[in-house]
Parts: sequence; C-alpha cells; structure tokens
Amino acid sequence: MDGNSRISQTASDSTKVSDLDPHMPISIFWRLMTAKASSDGLMEEIVGLCKRRGFIFPSSEIYGGYNGFYDYGPLGVELRNNIKQTWWRDMVQRRDDIEGLDSTIIMHPDIWKASGHVDGFSDPMVDCRESKLRYRADQLFFAPVIVAGETIGYVSVVECPEQQEIAEKAAADIKRKAAKQGTLDPIVLKDYTESKPEEYDLIPSPATGKPGSLTAPREFKLMFETKVGPLADESAVAYLRPETAQGIFANYKNIVDTGRVKIPFGIAQIGKAFRNEITPRNFIFRSREFEQMEIEFFISPNADWKTLHREWIDTCIDWLVSIGLPREGITEDIHPEDKLAFYSQATTDLMFQFPHGEQELWGIACRGDYDLMQHQKHSGKSMTIFDETSKEKYVPHVIEPSLGVDRTLLAVLTAAYTIDEVPNDKGKVEQRTLLKFSPKVAPVKAAIFPLLKNKPELVERAQGLYKKLQRRWNVFYDASGAIGRRYRRQDEIGTPFGITIDFDTIEKDGTVTLRDRDTCEQRRVTEDELFQFLEEQIDG
Repeated sequence: MDGNSRISQTASDSTKVSDLDPHMPISIFWRLMTAKASSDGLMEEIVGLCKRRGFIFPSSEIYGGYNGFYDYGPLGVELRNNIKQTWWRDMVQRRDDIEGLDSTIIMHPDIWKASGHVDGFSDPMVDCRESKLRYRADQLFFAPVIVAGETIGYVSVVECPEQQEIAEKAAADIKRKAAKQGTLDPIVLKDYTESKPEEYDLIPSPATGKPGSLTAPREFKLMFETKVGPLADESAVAYLRPETAQGIFANYKNIVDTGRVKIPFGIAQIGKAFRNEITPRNFIFRSREFEQMEIEFFISPNADWKTLHREWIDTCIDWLVSIGLPREGITEDIHPEDKLAFYSQATTDLMFQFPHGEQELWGIACRGDYDLMQHQKHSGKSMTIFDETSKEKYVPHVIEPSLGVDRTLLAVLTAAYTIDEVPNDKGKVEQRTLLKFSPKVAPVKAAIFPLLKNKPELVERAQGLYKKLQRRWNVFYDASGAIGRRYRRQDEIGTPFGITIDFDTIEKDGTVTLRDRDTCEQRRVTEDELFQFLEEQIDG
C-alpha cells in the first residue's frame, strides 16, 4: 500500500456521520467507521468476524449507523459481561481491601467544576474545509520539506504506525516534482498544535493534499451536555460523566463512614462514561460511549507509594494474563516527569499490541491528594480520615488503576484471533478460524452435541446434560450438521470445550467425549469428571 492510500484510509477514521450520504449502503458505512487500521488487515478480519457472529454491530445500523457508538450482540454482551464479572471477582470480591460502588451517570454539575472538567476538558480540533473531515490536532502531524537549506513545501499525515515512512515518501515526491537538487533534510514530524499561524496556508490537508485547507486548531469540548429539571435554561445544565473516578471521590466519605474501612483501602466501580471524541476510530478502541473498570486506592501521604504503585502494576499485568493476554505482549510505558500532570507523582501505562499498533490499555497513576482536596475546597465538606495505626488525621493520597472494558474486549479478541490448519472429517487438512478465549471470559463455555440428531436416545441424553450445565454456565446445544462442522462453528466463536454424546455414552460406561478447542484433542470423561473439570477451568 502506498503512502497516499494509507493517508486517505486513515483519514476515513475521522469521517463524521453528518458528512456521509444517508443512503450509503451499510456495508460501506461499516468499512468507513472501522477502516482497516493495519496493512495486514487484522482489524478488518476481527471486525468482520464480530459482525458475522453477533459480537458487535454498528449502533443504529438500520439508519446508516452512528459514528463512535456500537451495540453488543448476543455473544458480545456475554464476553463483555464475563470480562467485567471476572474483574469484579478478582479485584473486589477476592480482596479484603476493596469496596464496591455504583454511582450515577449524571451528577451535580459542581462536581465537574471542582474536578476541572468544565473549564479544561477539551481537545484541539482541526477541520479540512474542502473534504469536511475533522481531526484531532495532536493526531495530525506535519513537517517542512527542506532541501539544501530551502523549504520547498510541507507534508502532513494522520497518526499511524507508518507515519514517518509515509511522510518521508511524500517529501521525496515533493523534491522530485520540484526538480530540486541537493540533500533532503531529515523529516521531523510535529503535531499540528505546534504549527504557527504563518504555516497554516502552507500545510496540506492529508485528505486532499492541498495546502491552506486546514483550519487553525481550536478547542473542542468533550463533555456531553444535557438538561435536568423543567426549565431548559442555563440553570438546568448537567453533564454525562466523562469518567467514573469522580463518582468515587464524591462518595469517598460515605464509604469511610459506613464501610468500616482502614487505610489503605480502595473503592472500585464499573460504569459507563461518555466523551464527545473528535475522531472516534479503530473500532471500539476509541468511541463516544464506553465503559470503565476503575479503582481509587487510598493510602497514607507517608506511605511508600512507589512500592505500592509497583505492586498495582504487577497485579494488573497478572490479571490481564489470567484472561488470556500474552505476558510478552504487554509492555510498560513510564511517563517522563516533564510529561506528568501537575498533580501526578507517577503514571505507568500498560501497553498492548492492538491491530492498529501498540496503544494504552491500562493506566496506573499516582494522583496524590488533588481530587479529594478539590472536592473538599468546592463542597466545604472535610475529606480527612483518621488513621488508627498512626493516630493521624489527613486527606489520603490515591493510586488509580483505570481500565476500559471496551479496550480490554478488543485486546482479548486480538489475542484470541487465530487461523490454523486441522484435519477435517475426510482426513484432509483445512484452514479454520478460531478464537482462543480463556474459559474465564469465553461467551459460551461449552457446546453439547448429540452425535446424530435422528437418534432419540442420543438427543434425550444430550439435552439432559445441556439442561444440567445450563444451570451453572452459558452453554450451547447444537444438533444440526456433521459433527466436524459443528465443532468449527463453535471454534469460530471461541467455545473452549465440545461435549459429544455418542453410542458409547448410551450403551457402555456413560462417558462423554470432551474435545479441546485449541488442540482438538478428545478424551472420554464421566459426568462427574466433566463438571469438576469445567468448574476448575471456568471458575478457578
């Protein structure tokens, strides 16, 4: 793929719904909204599988879709719920130092004034006047093309893994077309927020290649406004929360007063958040409606916060591995001191190799006492706690592990997506697509098959086992088609185990055939052994 086509494709990620033909076929809309994010097409394959098998659909699809919003189908909602339930079980229920919370999406607007969101929660936005495409200024890069000390033009590119290569190729083309002799200076890309007013007319749009069509950067409010009450005036303005953290901080004293907690302790919440993203992109990685799994862990100002921060980083990595992400695919991005927020002591992002490149998955930040102090200041309510160990009163500091449900789901899909070769019913090798989900999060835990659907004794025994398993887990009954074809269908949706009722089950020892999705190995087990095995694999 050449540079120009890559630029155009990346630009399609920022297409606005309002700019699209309302009569555009949904297949084209779907491709525009989830444009292939890597040259190998992995994202496109995952998106196609999600649509085909009922994991994820474009929101409002019958009306042409709605950019930045997605609906989770039968398998998607199961996978999503399993991720949340596993996180809650491991991070809350199995720990003695974490309490749970579910705060409202709409809270008093003064909360957002105190947190700084009303005045400061925005992104720099740039519009292309000709193409009508919209970009985040910090995701749009440019550089002058300099030959022998003379600037002969500019290049621009939307953020992507190949942006340097694309820019260098475009610069070489400019030099060639200008027939300029001499050495081309290195292309040093800067984001558009660093551009100067005198450069606006010189920098080309990535969509059109024409200089002067990009607007100056301007602030774009990221919070969704709504109205509460009978009057639709300024006094009724409220906001859909852009994060779940402030609900925890606002309820901190309630938990302290009612929960019999002692420092250190945490408050956990899973909930929806909403951000009016300028350029929602890369499928569900960056959307306008999303869900967060977040903990605010309160510690003494005198605690060894560096050690605690490290412990949380390790805890988060171990949990990601437990749900199927490869440990070697998780890296740490330590924010340099000069890039930290003014209130932050340290921040480490856990990075994962998504189809569109290595991106942030889980942020673990040491936020100090900033948030509680802000709410204490604006509300007039004390946020101090009495530490029974040190016999001191203070406002605690906070370590914040914050993880997106949707990003986690995309990471799980990416890690699980596999194409391999296995023998078919006729003994020939064929290619299969499968999702190697961990049994903990797999949407369907097991599939039950009667070997033949026209044998009542097999069907009755299989349905009986299905109903028993259904009381514990989400399982699937399938009697249609050849047994090999049934296996393949379940492999593609990530079902870890296949259970077949055959004539040996009826006529001999009552055992069933248990098939492993990943290895295709089969073994015979009793019903008691089956339940014990599934319990260990799914709930262990």
